[in-house]
Amino acid sequence: MDEAKNPAHDGGRVMLRHTVATLAYRGCKAVSNAPKEFRDFRVNEETRTPGEILAHIGDLLDWALNVAKGTYVFHESPPRTWDEEIGRFFAALNEFDSYLASGAPLGFPAEKLFQGPIADALTHVGQIALLRRMAGVPIRGENYFKAEIVAGRVGADQSSERVEFD
Repeated sequence: MDEAKNPAHDGGRVMLRHTVATLAYRGCKAVSNAPKEFRDFRVNEETRTPGEILAHIGDLLDWALNVAKGTYVFHESPPRTWDEEIGRFFAALNEFDSYLASGAPLGFPAEKLFQGPIADALTHVGQIALLRRMAGVPIRGENYFKAEIVAGRVGADQSSERVEFD
């Protein structure tokens, strides 16, 4: 197939894949090395716990894949253990990225996929990072502009080269 006509090389899809890799990078940093009790940390009775937020991110990524395939279906899942939710996070990112990379047709525009499930997931990763600081187990700040983020790298095996600061 002519690369210029390959749907996997569509500009919106390329940007979406880079955004998914960014979500993986930032999400990995937010969830890695958190103590087990962090899963249940609650600011007050009105807020979600990190475990509930991570489960919701998994639901958002499942929804993103469904929407990419043309089915507007969202399912809410009960939170699993922290390690299971981390595994689900990376598995869902991988499945979604693989679909985007396949060139299979998108059921909805890439812009809609970004503005709905992906932007929401990015917001929730930020919430987890903020809750880590509030729980007394902060992650180090980083210059994400300089981060080594590569489309397709959506697992827990993120670059260890970081430009972090205190």
